[in-house]
Amino acid sequence: MAGERKRKLSLFDVVDESVNGTEKMKANGGPVLNPHTGRPYSAKYFEILEKRRTLPVWQQKAEFLNILAKNQTMILVGETGSGKTTQIPQFVVEAGYTSNRKQVACTQPRRVAAMSVSRRVADEMDVTIGDEVGYSIRFEDCSGPKTTLKYLTDGMLLREAMTDPLLERYRVIILDEAHERTLATDVLFGLLKEVLKNRPDLKLVVMSATLEAEKFQAYFNGAPLMKVPGRLHPVEIFYTQEPERDYLEAAIRTVVQIHICEPAGDILVFLTGEEEIEDACKKIGREVQNLGDQVGPVKAVPLYSTLPPAMQQKIFDAAPPPAKDGGPPGRKIVVSTNIAETSLTIDGIVYVIDPGFAKQKVYNPRIRVESLLVSPISKASAHQRAGRAGRTQPGKCFRLYTEKSFQNDLQPQTYPEILRSNLANVVLTLKKLGIDDLVHFDFMDPPAPETLMRALELLNYLAALDDDGNLTKLGELMSEFPLDPQMSKMLVVSPEFNCSNEILSITAMLSVPNCFLRPRDAQKAADEAKARFSHIDGDHLTLLNVYHAYKQNGEDATWCYDNFINVRAMKSADNVRTQLVRIMNRYNLKMCSTDFNSRDYYVSIRKAMLAGYFMQVAHLERTGHYLTVKDNQVRDEGLGGDVPWMLLWK
Repeated sequence: MAGERKRKLSLFDVVDESVNGTEKMKANGGPVLNPHTGRPYSAKYFEILEKRRTLPVWQQKAEFLNILAKNQTMILVGETGSGKTTQIPQFVVEAGYTSNRKQVACTQPRRVAAMSVSRRVADEMDVTIGDEVGYSIRFEDCSGPKTTLKYLTDGMLLREAMTDPLLERYRVIILDEAHERTLATDVLFGLLKEVLKNRPDLKLVVMSATLEAEKFQAYFNGAPLMKVPGRLHPVEIFYTQEPERDYLEAAIRTVVQIHICEPAGDILVFLTGEEEIEDACKKIGREVQNLGDQVGPVKAVPLYSTLPPAMQQKIFDAAPPPAKDGGPPGRKIVVSTNIAETSLTIDGIVYVIDPGFAKQKVYNPRIRVESLLVSPISKASAHQRAGRAGRTQPGKCFRLYTEKSFQNDLQPQTYPEILRSNLANVVLTLKKLGIDDLVHFDFMDPPAPETLMRALELLNYLAALDDDGNLTKLGELMSEFPLDPQMSKMLVVSPEFNCSNEILSITAMLSVPNCFLRPRDAQKAADEAKARFSHIDGDHLTLLNVYHAYKQNGEDATWCYDNFINVRAMKSADNVRTQLVRIMNRYNLKMCSTDFNSRDYYVSIRKAMLAGYFMQVAHLERTGHYLTVKDNQVRDEGLGGDVPWMLLWK
């Protein structure tokens, strides 16, 4: 009889009542069952539920579901902190869109966000991550047969479309952070417009944190717009009187000044990359320690894309308590890349320090080289950063640039990635999807014709496309690897040169952040350590030496520390290599090596590399300049001066 007293309730049965969870359980004579697991909800679930009900988007749940039910496509604009990323996908699942074994997909532009948000949502739904809620990022899939809600990077959804062109497994697709206009998201825009014509049952929700909604509406044929307000308190903006020569030092100095002079509240600092962030965290800790008991303790926490998930979660920890009873309060300081602009919401932030820079991908089609450059942010990004300070109470944003610079030098919006990227991978993907008319593909912002033609030309030279622009068997095989086409070609042909094991290791090392650490207080020792791995024939073989040494020393973290090697980068490279080996085995590509003592050992590796990157070879002219063989472009920056031939990389 006890079993009869239990009643399966959906989430909406629980939350739409005015009584709390405990009263609900009492009213029904037994525990409320989670419809996803069939087990009673945990106490933690009801604690989280109370917080969820305070989110702005919660008040518009019925409005959202009504618009979704009546339209195939809709646009949702919600300020960061409105709850759209965590709640909207759950509303869709609970409304029954995952019946008949269908799934809901929610794309994120960044791996960190896909992992972090999926874990949060799994907690909110009271399920285990990897079961009903999962995530999928490059080289890592944490989902399974039970998964109904999947967070994944936009690039992974694009890859799924290569094997499932109509994305049949999904009933609703949510493109989150659409305002970031990543390369993959822009391609998904055009792709999904076509898929929707062939799948009247499929629904699309485009979510953005900025008010570029009119452009999205026009692109998606007048799709209805829903606006969700944020929970912003007033934010006071401060500018510098003069431009800062060293924004990193200025940021650290500002952190210390805030900690000494301002009331309690956590600090968010925006920097451009891992090395800068780790360096800043160490310096902040030292600077505050030197102040002694006159200030409270601090906890400086880094945040960037390659940080392990357990380390990423530390940004949500509470600030440290006072060092002694009645002492000054502690403070948490999150030092992050631009991922904290919109992708993640961190409660407790009262102060934001914005140096005004971020790393952006830039492609030069003439020399065929893509680089990550530190560039000024846009006004829209500056606005998003400032907004982080007003989530829980009135805040302050310290911009480390002048007001004149903000008004005159910053672009209104971030330039879409598709207008500044190598499109070879995009073209290969579209060809794999059977889209041949690239000129008329419905890009929201069409890329420059020269960039598109260079991509087609490159793929033809790599033998991925034939002279008529059709995908070859080699091109199909290359498209199976989640790598850029040149790297894929290098890997696919490496068995022919009897060096696939070595090329796998080089590819893995090139697919992760820089493995060499160079702390500011130990630069000489770090340079000497790097020199021990250096190979006369270039950086790629240097990376191979590092990987071999790492494996020979048992993947030991202490060895990495002693040699100024980033242990996280090495673990990541090892994981990437394992995933690539699986793809190699799936397509019966031979795993082989030339004898290390053979005179052909390094020659074979260079031959395999040139099979993919021959268009980036340069020759030293009598004038002392390097000239690319294919396009006669002069390249001098950062190059040696006495090597007759060189393979250019970044």
